[in-house]
Amino acid sequence: MIETIVQRSLLDRLAMSLSGLCALHCVVTALFLGALSSLGHVFTSPLIHEGGLAMAILLASVALYAGAMRHGNLLPTAIGSLGIGVMTGALNLPHGESEAVYTVLGVAIVALGHWLNHRAHGFN
Repeated sequence: MIETIVQRSLLDRLAMSLSGLCALHCVVTALFLGALSSLGHVFTSPLIHEGGLAMAILLASVALYAGAMRHGNLLPTAIGSLGIGVMTGALNLPHGESEAVYTVLGVAIVALGHWLNHRAHGFN
């Protein structure tokens, strides 16, 4: 049982790390594009954003579902799902400032959901 709890906690920490990497990607990309716009097509490729979103959906689904089944608190899952929805909506915006703002907002909301899930397990 301890191993299962540790594994679930690890999933939340991995998901929060992915959220942080996504936010870092958005900030670094914006700065990098400003300096080296000739390479911008590589970082704004839909494949990178869609792949990152797919990983976020998969990891969030597993971690938040497992948490809800373990502790019975649906709030972390609801908040995480909202964040995934905001991130998904951001993919429909044209590349630019508004896309980055909504993506970072979605990432922050997903990270909050994982943090709440982590706390609901009784971890500090």
